[in-house]
Amino acid sequence: MAARSCLHLLIVLAVAVAGGLLQAARGQPDSNGFISIDCGLSGKAGYVDNATKLSYSPDAAFTDAGTNNNISAEYLSPANSRIFDNVRSFPAGAAPRSCYTLRSLVPGLKYLVRASFMYGNYDGLRRPPVFDLYAGVNFWRTVNITDAAASITAEAIIVVPEDSMQVCLLNTGAGTPFISSLDLRPLKNSLYPQANATQGLVMVSRVNFGPTDTFIRYPDDPRDRGWRPWIDTMRYVEVSTTKTVQNVEKDLFEAPSAVMQTAITPRNASDSIELYWTADPSAAAGDPPPGYIAIMHFSELQLVQGNAVRAFNISLNDQWLDIGMTPDYLYADASFNTVPFRGSSRYNLTFRATANSTLPPIINALEIFSVIPTTNVPTDGKDVSGITAIKKQYQVKQNWMGDPCVPKTLAWDWLTCSYAISSPPTITGVYDNNPDLCINDTCPSPNGKPKLAIYISVPVVAVTVILVLVLFCLLRRKTKGSANNTINPHNEPTSHSHGSGSYGHGSMQFENRRFTYKDLQMITNNFEQVLGKGGFGYVYYGILEEGTQVAVKLRSQSSNQGVKEFLTEAQILTRIHHKNLVSMIGYCKDGEYMALVYEYMSEGTLEEHIAGRDHNKRNLTWTERLRIALESAQGLEYLHKGCSPPVVHRDVKATNILLNTNLEAKIADFGLSKAFNRDSDTHVSTSILVGTPGYIDPEYHATMMPTTKSDVYGFGVVLLELVTGKSPILRTPEPISLIHWAQQRMQCGNIEGVVDARMHGVYDVNSVWKVAEIGLMCTAQASAHRPMMTDVVAKLQECQDLEHGRAGSVAEPSIDHVSKTNTIFEIDRLERIPLPTMSSGPSAR
Repeated sequence: MAARSCLHLLIVLAVAVAGGLLQAARGQPDSNGFISIDCGLSGKAGYVDNATKLSYSPDAAFTDAGTNNNISAEYLSPANSRIFDNVRSFPAGAAPRSCYTLRSLVPGLKYLVRASFMYGNYDGLRRPPVFDLYAGVNFWRTVNITDAAASITAEAIIVVPEDSMQVCLLNTGAGTPFISSLDLRPLKNSLYPQANATQGLVMVSRVNFGPTDTFIRYPDDPRDRGWRPWIDTMRYVEVSTTKTVQNVEKDLFEAPSAVMQTAITPRNASDSIELYWTADPSAAAGDPPPGYIAIMHFSELQLVQGNAVRAFNISLNDQWLDIGMTPDYLYADASFNTVPFRGSSRYNLTFRATANSTLPPIINALEIFSVIPTTNVPTDGKDVSGITAIKKQYQVKQNWMGDPCVPKTLAWDWLTCSYAISSPPTITGVYDNNPDLCINDTCPSPNGKPKLAIYISVPVVAVTVILVLVLFCLLRRKTKGSANNTINPHNEPTSHSHGSGSYGHGSMQFENRRFTYKDLQMITNNFEQVLGKGGFGYVYYGILEEGTQVAVKLRSQSSNQGVKEFLTEAQILTRIHHKNLVSMIGYCKDGEYMALVYEYMSEGTLEEHIAGRDHNKRNLTWTERLRIALESAQGLEYLHKGCSPPVVHRDVKATNILLNTNLEAKIADFGLSKAFNRDSDTHVSTSILVGTPGYIDPEYHATMMPTTKSDVYGFGVVLLELVTGKSPILRTPEPISLIHWAQQRMQCGNIEGVVDARMHGVYDVNSVWKVAEIGLMCTAQASAHRPMMTDVVAKLQECQDLEHGRAGSVAEPSIDHVSKTNTIFEIDRLERIPLPTMSSGPSAR
């Protein structure tokens, strides 16, 4: 600690000796917040691009490394943008990492960053290079140049944590890195919600379908995204309009009208639209498979009249993504996934008309992204500012590029860094015998003349002032940290006073442990292992100091589940306690960071087991399914009857039922829950329909007033899933709800046609039939015809007794398997079923 304090004093005083704060030449964003850099452009004068009318600047104000080069004359072409006439290269002998610094940014804002490359044999070697690209301290992508005449664009959407960011090129030993241009465009934080503080999106392909042969950019797209034209006239018919296509309010992507004015449909009205992309084959062995996000843009461009209908279903690799898509006339709409697609070498998108559709499917545009983690933490900002001032004053050139300490393999020479799990890396030492650490012209010449030793005298007054400031900051931090320990409840439920673990009504504080963000970094090993993702953000695996396994649910700042939902879930879980509800161990409300820390449920979600995706490749027995049903019902009964006022979960589904090592079931994810105002109330009013397709109570859908019977409806669907082993919406071949599918078969008395064949007939028929009947009773259209959860628990207990009678004294199979599967608290606010994600690879065809 003493060494670090001395280092900070030395850094501050070095800045003072240098004559104050560092004043470097800075390139400023234009009036749109755009930064446009022509890399390798000589001189100080910029120019206005003919196509976009955007002003491009030379790059000298953004980097102090590399050399300017012109491409070979044979590759110059008036068809190419001017940015490709020259490059800046970073030859061997310089630092392995060479960086551009983009300043005057808004911390926490989302930006589109684009780097362009065209080799053009600028070095005369005819050996195109391969090198890596970094966005700050996080890997972006590998740039592999294979054609000297081809241009490559690397584009990412990321959240910038500071008021500046660096784009770095890393020499990997396969040729000299170079760059042609660098662009930065601010985005609304509401756009592209899949990009957040912990992950970025890397563009794989952005396609504009239809008759246009124009590459669309700014000003037609105010965000300056590049839309590549695509049409297969052999299979598809071009559709277009000259009328403006509008974005809906709170549009998540704001596709421009110029793109949405064109589309394609199948040439044969009975055909489908089929597109595909392939996974990035360059992923290293042992690395997690790339994840992909697909964003499909639709708008009806023809006025559909009379009895004509355009409706279609969307599937990926034969799995439904969206059912009954009907684009609005001259309004942009999108279908997309929030959880990345993974695990396939090829991803096939199919758009097929529904049975009642008279018109073929249509698509206007498609964006495909791969997902990259952005969880690496840069060096402490104060240390970076100080060491940058030293670098400027002493003219350090060798290897001092990019972040001083991160990644570890690229840490600056002649520095000592400290890497604590619970805090950003810090600089703890600077070696004064660095041969490149020189004052003005005192660096040694090649003949080996001795170098000047550096001595810094520290005035006592300066030391005193600095110590007072440090003490003030520490006291202020302590005061700030001890404040805001309470969160005011809103319709806060509590356990009845006679219930086990009751806290009563008196306290407004969380009784659970409060974590800081640094604590979360430590227990998750810097957010190393992702368990899952939902509308709230990512869920990470962690281990507390005493060895307790936990799941850390960290709210992303771009999450569509906001502070209100966070408070709702935290308040509910700190006040209610039941063996069949997931226990909250603690929470984090540290500035902009919000997180909930839960017990870790090693066997993942019930949905994974029903779908056959559990990691142990074993099927649930009927005895296990029945016990899971009963335990889940007891958890819901407690919310409805054991809490005052009662709590409506509002998102009961198989994904929100978690299983521990012994396959004991617990209800999770209370972010959408609502508490009644009084015990006597029968419903709560809401302004937004939430929940998951296939589980949503039709009465709630019509009235926007969820009741406890809305939870009963969702639980009835879960019961049918347990009996049948099928998902809530089936493809047979047309989409049909599991409820209707089961009704059709049970009306014929065909229980064998309903029961999951993977149970191989090992069950009591009466028990299975009775559970299926309970499921259908729970999913009655009118809530008045549905049972209360108390009745459901009693009926399931009877079913368990029947099953135990069949099994006699046979013990249940032992559960000795433990696996780290997903512990997902997933809330997707859906108008329709969303899609998973995509990653880099060849363009969509």
